[in-house]
Amino acid sequence: MNQIILQPDGLIADSNQTVTSDLLPFLGYQVALTKNYTLRSYFQMLEQYPVLARLSPFLPHYMEQFRQSPSDSCLLPDVNHLQFSKTIEMIGFPGKPRLDIYHALRAVIDGAESKLTTDRLDCLLDLPLTLGKLKHVVFGDQVDEFIFDTVFSLFEFVDGIVWELSFRGAPQACELRR
Repeated sequence: MNQIILQPDGLIADSNQTVTSDLLPFLGYQVALTKNYTLRSYFQMLEQYPVLARLSPFLPHYMEQFRQSPSDSCLLPDVNHLQFSKTIEMIGFPGKPRLDIYHALRAVIDGAESKLTTDRLDCLLDLPLTLGKLKHVVFGDQVDEFIFDTVFSLFEFVDGIVWELSFRGAPQACELRR
């Protein structure tokens, strides 16, 4: 799988060269995050590449919050970093079998994952952001859980993070669905 590298300043590199052309062909590429990548880096990337901000109806709301936030020290006390991960749940008997795939953005505190408890973007922007593993959960007569290394595409990364943030507040796009 082709790989792109997301830089702390919001730029994207492909084969050690900054991507300046059309970004859409890179949506299926695997992302790797450089050291010191933060949630602020994510939003800076969306500013550098405005076409990415068109991927979700939730992004304009968060881009506005990002632009109104302080330029540094946007941290949540006691949180070491944020982790973006993927979960696959296989639901079997009893009932109709199904497969659910979703992403999660969680706080990591002293090595343990924890649910994000704030809806304030200005408390999260300067926390380091890392890519987590894939959790495969099989529900049936008993629950089995497996953890795997995985990859994330640029599309999954952009869409998944804003989707998770959308549960932390109620942007207008969420209100319209009610």
